[in-house]
Amino acid sequence: MDSPAGNGEFSSVSVDDTSGGYLATAHLLSLGRRRIAYVAGPQHFHQVRDRLAGAEKAVAEVSGATLEVLQADDLTVMAGRSIGDELVRRDRALLPDGLFCANDLLALGVMQSVTMLHTLRIPEDMALAGYDDIDFAASAVVALTSVRQPTALIGRTAVELLTEQLENPEAKPRSVVFKPELVVRASTAG
Repeated sequence: MDSPAGNGEFSSVSVDDTSGGYLATAHLLSLGRRRIAYVAGPQHFHQVRDRLAGAEKAVAEVSGATLEVLQADDLTVMAGRSIGDELVRRDRALLPDGLFCANDLLALGVMQSVTMLHTLRIPEDMALAGYDDIDFAASAVVALTSVRQPTALIGRTAVELLTEQLENPEAKPRSVVFKPELVVRASTAG
């Protein structure tokens, strides 16, 4: 689950994270944001790399847009706070005006740092988007725009594929890849 079976030896269920990264970044660009930053987590997670690839694709399609990668040590709220703390120490002219985080925990940490502890406003100074659409995204101090994965459908599909394999061990493995959807909230609203 959550990872395509590269060699086709096993069935798998996953989400197109490249598409999700593209959706989030294209949304920021559609709002007129041009200095985009991607808050990445550890690069050994293929999801982190795939979401970056989607962001890079979206930025490449818009003249004058730039993409900076900010490397977080982890995919946690505290790692997001550290990135937020780094951002607020910058000269305002060097700040990204759109920020896409590899997951919602990072985004919530950035939000906590820049809004509650410092003086930047979301979305006025910096539009912010996350990934996963966790429950806390909608109830954050500024409701977080996020890329939603169809978690219930992923789970049901995984059980169906497993049942198929158990009932017919000779059946050819299948790989199912779902498309994510963008959920727009106040953190990117103008």
